[in-house]
Amino acid sequence: MKDEIAKTVEVLRRGGVVLYPTDTVWGVGCDATNEEAVQRIYALKRSVDKHAMTVLVSSLDDVGRYVRRVPEVAWQLFELAENPLTLILAGGCGVAPGLIPDGGTIGIRIPKHEFCHALLRRFGRPLVSTSANISGEPTPLIFSEISTEILSGVDHIVDRRFEGHPTRKPSSIIQLGEGGQVKVIRD
Repeated sequence: MKDEIAKTVEVLRRGGVVLYPTDTVWGVGCDATNEEAVQRIYALKRSVDKHAMTVLVSSLDDVGRYVRRVPEVAWQLFELAENPLTLILAGGCGVAPGLIPDGGTIGIRIPKHEFCHALLRRFGRPLVSTSANISGEPTPLIFSEISTEILSGVDHIVDRRFEGHPTRKPSSIIQLGEGGQVKVIRD
């Protein structure tokens, strides 16, 4: 696994786009602090919604680096979540501007996936995570469903043997408002 992580980190540091396994589905990702790489993903996915990508971090400690004020309930939700959970939080910061919409929110998730977690730790920066499909098309639940357009549009594809045991469904999404509002976006 170390060799595959080293190869992937090298591509990410050069501003590349990678196809990698997560705890949910295969993701297309890049260095979340690199605006050019973020824009490449939007172009690859032909995305109209320019602010719908999640940022993956390796730990609870990292959440505070990319959110100005993390609500107390966010810490509890991350700690108690049994299934993959993305929180949309106000006050996104420290990532490429293309990942933060006008409202200033950021979608953030801590994956529970051996390869993905090791990659995040080694890379030392947040990763963009978006499903490996063209916008508007169904999310591929397994590697063989990923389109050739996506496969040929990335700079590196992580070896499939590191897929692990994904849920094969997107994460739940909960938005937390600055005033304590909780809105379930996707269950």
